[in-house]
Amino acid sequence: MNEALLRGLTPSVLTVLVRRGADFAAAEDAVQDALVEAVRVWPTDPPRDPKGWLVTVAWRRFLDARRADTARRRREDLIEEEPAPGPAPAADDTLQLYFLCAHPSLTPSSAVALTLRAVGGLTTRQIARAYLVPEATMAQRISRAKRAVSGVRLDRHGDVATVLRVLYLVFNEGYSTDADVDLTAEAIRLTRQLAAVIDHPEVVGLLALMLLHHARRAARTGPDGGLVPLAEQDRSRWDTELITEGIGILQTALARDRLGEFQAQAAIAALHADAPTAEETDWVQIVEWYDELVRLTDSPVVRLNRAVAVGEADGARAGLARLAELDDTLPRHTAVAAYLHERDGDLETAARLYAEAAGKAANLAERDHLTRQAARLNARRRQ
Repeated sequence: MNEALLRGLTPSVLTVLVRRGADFAAAEDAVQDALVEAVRVWPTDPPRDPKGWLVTVAWRRFLDARRADTARRRREDLIEEEPAPGPAPAADDTLQLYFLCAHPSLTPSSAVALTLRAVGGLTTRQIARAYLVPEATMAQRISRAKRAVSGVRLDRHGDVATVLRVLYLVFNEGYSTDADVDLTAEAIRLTRQLAAVIDHPEVVGLLALMLLHHARRAARTGPDGGLVPLAEQDRSRWDTELITEGIGILQTALARDRLGEFQAQAAIAALHADAPTAEETDWVQIVEWYDELVRLTDSPVVRLNRAVAVGEADGARAGLARLAELDDTLPRHTAVAAYLHERDGDLETAARLYAEAAGKAANLAERDHLTRQAARLNARRRQ
């Protein structure tokens, strides 16, 4: 059974049912039933037209469920009768489904869960494991999201930026979870799929960013599972094929002269990937790209990262001066201050700040890393 084929067909089959008049929640249930039937039937009787087969079976399941619902029997006259079997439409309606799953009425967590379920084809159990929550909790979250979008028509494009933000959240979540579903790989798969159906430089900008970050994944942790900072990573473990692909995609996007934040972030990642060693990193150009990001987003987090880049390009004290302009309650502010103070030679302050930052860490891996940094500097001071 080709699981990748089934997952790839799921969004377009779901969209066909919604376009025929099925509400989203009922359509999604019918598609899941069809997928179960495909797993049972296809190994011994594979269809010539897999998508058409799924559409036909899912539509029958939908009609059966509606006819069994006596409370809504009067609505059956409004439902289109089962179409004659035949090839499914070639048009890919997946794009509308992306927009539906990123509807502004949904919270970010609900949008991510619904995207993974409806577009990604993951089961509720897989999504729950990826997010380390009980399956019942995730089922409730997905059910609420499906109800919220059930009345939304698929008749116009939504906000590309919202769709990309949801995919970026999926990608980032993959770095903080350890489950049987690789969310970073799933985010890349979904973004590739989106790039195939929409011509937008920020879509490929996000894809390039994901590829460039994913290329370094194997080097991000040591044998003990601890975090390895970028400057200390074994660059021979970076995936050069992903780097080459990411840079090529980025160059194509930048040539269109429609710069967006994901393209700018990808440009920064490309400069890191291009450097043979940490010492050879072009920090001056990275600062320039952060200037572009500040212009595009005016994000405090971007300004925080820019302070680090300034510290590398112009010296630690210049970085500390930029850091002093920012709110010290920002996530990672204390960790950045610790790093810049260490670069400036103030090991006592740096050790204290690393320990303080460890207490504010968002996850165990980050906390352990910061604790080790504090211990390392305290040991140096005692020598």
